[in-house]
Amino acid sequence: MPDRELQTMPIDVVLGLQWGDEGKGKIVDLLTERVDVVARFQGGPNAGHTIVLGDKRFILHMIPSGILRSHTECLIGNGVVIDPLRLIEEIAALTDAGISTEGRLFVSKSAHVILPQHIMLDERAETGSGAIGTTKRGVGYAYGDKALRWGLRVADLIDSKWTMKLRRNFERHQGLHRLSDDPETTLREIFDRLAEARDVLAQLAVDGPAWIWRCNSAGKRILAEGAQGAMLDIDHGTYPFLTSSNTTTGGVCTGLGVPPRAIGEIWGVSKAYTTRVGEGPFPTEELGEMGETLRQAGSEYGATTGRPRRCGWLDVPALRRAVALCGVTKLALTKIDVLDDLDEIPVAVDYATPDGEEAVFPITAEQFAEVKPVLETQPGWKNRTHAARTWDDLPERAQQYVEWISELVGVPIAMISTGSDRQHTIRRD
Repeated sequence: MPDRELQTMPIDVVLGLQWGDEGKGKIVDLLTERVDVVARFQGGPNAGHTIVLGDKRFILHMIPSGILRSHTECLIGNGVVIDPLRLIEEIAALTDAGISTEGRLFVSKSAHVILPQHIMLDERAETGSGAIGTTKRGVGYAYGDKALRWGLRVADLIDSKWTMKLRRNFERHQGLHRLSDDPETTLREIFDRLAEARDVLAQLAVDGPAWIWRCNSAGKRILAEGAQGAMLDIDHGTYPFLTSSNTTTGGVCTGLGVPPRAIGEIWGVSKAYTTRVGEGPFPTEELGEMGETLRQAGSEYGATTGRPRRCGWLDVPALRRAVALCGVTKLALTKIDVLDDLDEIPVAVDYATPDGEEAVFPITAEQFAEVKPVLETQPGWKNRTHAARTWDDLPERAQQYVEWISELVGVPIAMISTGSDRQHTIRRD
């Protein structure tokens, strides 16, 4: 297909700008109102995108958030690692809730598969002294096999020679890590567990890039959905406390099979403060009573693991870096209502070394742990913003806070989320 056909409609992008949990699911759901296709380009079941529809709460891990709009088609792209067993559970949960995926959900044949042995390895690694706080879903080990060229893709799992390929992978890990004292029995159990999943994947499997190209050339509006956040990117995040994929805009091209020039608007999502799950540096973290206040006000518990999130103030240096890395054109600011009751709101506008000197942006985790945030404080608005739907509904000081953040980051804030419901949103685009 000629490259020029990919210019029929630009592919817009939604991705996180912090350490994940920014509220991307809701933003994708809102933008999908005017979109035909939503495609996930990276990550796996370690993601947890939460969307609230009335009294129902949906948590999606691998299936794109656009599935909740009945007019959309959804693709799990080749950059995603797929746990077939969890995918079946996720489809079943949607069906039970009255959301049909039939004829609307597709999986790239080139996407790598999370195998039971990957989960076994992840659980083992996270119980030792070198734990980095993963979700224990086998994501990192599946991406590791991908890089080692040991992995199985969807195309391999639905192939007639799948047992031979799976056996080869298992035996490699058994030889290195001694997964089981009875490897043949363990391997038979793995074969049995994956047998049903093969049939489901076979019905969903497509040539992912070609499928996207056809949608694009047909004039369908496409939205690429990211998981986690820019500060967890395998190349640009706070290494080694990060995820195993490229969460920044470059991951769209490799994770879906589209050229850079096909990218349109890039929506970056940020909370009005900052959170982080698991280990790793966090310059603006509040460890005392204020951190707990933010956690309770924002219901900051992981959608995938239920773990309490670490909470702190908005980190503008990290946000600026993420905006630059991703080429963000529009910003969506979420959870501003969590700040409603505060007398004042500190924001990190720069970093300093322990001796007070200006710090360059840290690269190693050790350097990150040493920097101190340079805080500027804004007056709180002490008024309710929850459920606000228009700009004029915001108190003047809340408006000033939003405009100030936009100025610091250098990107227009085109959407403000004031609650979990679809209607609790201010659109400024």
